[in-house]
Amino acid sequence: MINQILCFILLLIALYGLCTQKNIIKSIIFLNIAEVSVILLILSFSSTPGKEIPILPGDIANMVDPLPQALMITTIVVGLTITALALMLAIKLFHYYGTLNWNEILER
Repeated sequence: MINQILCFILLLIALYGLCTQKNIIKSIIFLNIAEVSVILLILSFSSTPGKEIPILPGDIANMVDPLPQALMITTIVVGLTITALALMLAIKLFHYYGTLNWNEILER
């Protein structure tokens, strides 16, 4: 239970940072923090004490479902791609506008 609460607090911190930061790079960092907190939250909900990993031989009924872990690996790969794309766009915006401030870019 404490893991879910800590993940939720981390998500709230990331959302607060996304709403208050005016720098594009800091916004991308807070977006990554939000992504990691959601991944940790889903993995903490899917874990069950006393269950074994599905790699070991044994009783099938006593194994953890591998689907949430597989989905979270896919989420990590997609998040990495989105981060790379966002950083590339931030570099292009900096070369074009000379700033990474959201307000200055939106005013032009």
